[in-house]
Amino acid sequence: MWLGLTKALPDYSLNHMVQYLDVGLDASFAALSDATRRGVVEFLGRADGSITELAKAFHMTLTGMKKHVSILEQAGFVTTQKVGRVRTCRLGLRSLEQEAAWIERHRQIWAARFDALDRVVEDMKQKEKSDGHEGRE
Repeated sequence: MWLGLTKALPDYSLNHMVQYLDVGLDASFAALSDATRRGVVEFLGRADGSITELAKAFHMTLTGMKKHVSILEQAGFVTTQKVGRVRTCRLGLRSLEQEAAWIERHRQIWAARFDALDRVVEDMKQKEKSDGHEGRE
């Protein structure tokens, strides 16, 4: 009797990890996970540069640098403008506020866990000291 009812209901499979999906953070952390891309962001923080200048500075091919810049551009960290044959890169308008807030939330969680662990260790040390003194008497 229930069989007919369950067939009529849609399958609502729930993926609990979906609630943590944040495409912006994913793109940011993916873009900044590479040392070359972090270097490009630092380079562009000092001055705009062409793809050619960036490729030379990082000892890369133009194609390789274009790929890195494209990833940074998709994440909003870099903008490019092509004038003639030169593609100039500059820092994008995107800041790291959302990423910094995420990191700070998780830093606080870990700090609280380490503080709790410190208290447990201190309690164990105190208990060990008191047990040691009792055994000597």
